[in-house]
Amino acid sequence: MSFGDVTLFRKRRSGFWLAAALVVVGLGSGCVSRRMMVYSDPPGALVVLEGREIGYTPVAVDFLYYGTREFTLIKDGYETRTVLQKVPPPWYQLPVIEFFADNFAFHTITDRHAFTYTLEPRRIMLNEDVLNRAEQLRTEAQVGP
Repeated sequence: MSFGDVTLFRKRRSGFWLAAALVVVGLGSGCVSRRMMVYSDPPGALVVLEGREIGYTPVAVDFLYYGTREFTLIKDGYETRTVLQKVPPPWYQLPVIEFFADNFAFHTITDRHAFTYTLEPRRIMLNEDVLNRAEQLRTEAQVGP
């Protein structure tokens, strides 16, 4: 073997190992699929997630980060409900472990969270009740603390 043949052999061997490494990384390039499902009783409530309308229940939305999320549910005839919902991370999303789960898992990891909220019927106040409450507040204001 000449010097040129040895150099060519080494280049091919290096290329082989580089290709093998890329295949291994490609096979192990896992990812985490995160999704929240929101249900309401009764169904059909508009869901606003942190100021952005995402749809009517039942509805699902993908997310990237864990933590406390603000859901607002709106439906005609029912009280609007705003909830600060904690979305806790699973064990494989803790620091350091997360890097390996997101980048080197051999399959897609699926993380699903389902939240169900009950809406209360809207209370209808009669005009007489409103006037009585106004008179009560006026009297309290005149008397003072």
